[in-house]
Amino acid sequence: MLRIMLKVGLTGGIGSGKSEVSRRLASRGAVVIDADKIAREVVEPGTGGLARIVEIFGTEVLREDGSLNREKLGSIVFADSGKLASLNGIVHPLVGARVEELQHQADESAIVVYDVPLLAENNLAPMYDVVVVVDAADEVRLARLVGIRGMSEQDARARIAAQADREDRLKIADLVVPNEGSLEDLGARVDEVWAELSARAG
Repeated sequence: MLRIMLKVGLTGGIGSGKSEVSRRLASRGAVVIDADKIAREVVEPGTGGLARIVEIFGTEVLREDGSLNREKLGSIVFADSGKLASLNGIVHPLVGARVEELQHQADESAIVVYDVPLLAENNLAPMYDVVVVVDAADEVRLARLVGIRGMSEQDARARIAAQADREDRLKIADLVVPNEGSLEDLGARVDEVWAELSARAG
């Protein structure tokens, strides 16, 4: 029987700074299982996942080198909920199988942090002992997506709109990491969260 000491679901809207929080928790000793990273791995060239995507969406979602053009695919699925559901139907089971594999490799005393972008949207909160939400206002996230990631405002707004709204995410939070200030502020809050998680695990 698999026994992990503490299962933590980490989520936050696009542009909230969730990846930064995930990195900082990893540096403090958490075992981080990153669903986004795994989602990229399961559609790398040569995988069955990529073959199924091409079967459904055609070769126009490929780059010249045969890898997945995520921007092109994103622009197709974020504009059409039916196509998004088709994509999720391919990727989610593959991600689930890989997550299970990684769980079995984790030490039984580990604090395992699952970095899950769509935790609220897919009603996954009950799967975790603790849910941590990284929170920032929509306008702050929009500015980051446009300014730092170079998205067009229209694309950034569409991606924010495709996710759960801020209130829905905060409703499922056991712990909140506000991230509208400096990296120092963020680091201090992550320290508090890590202390709280360690206490719960202990």
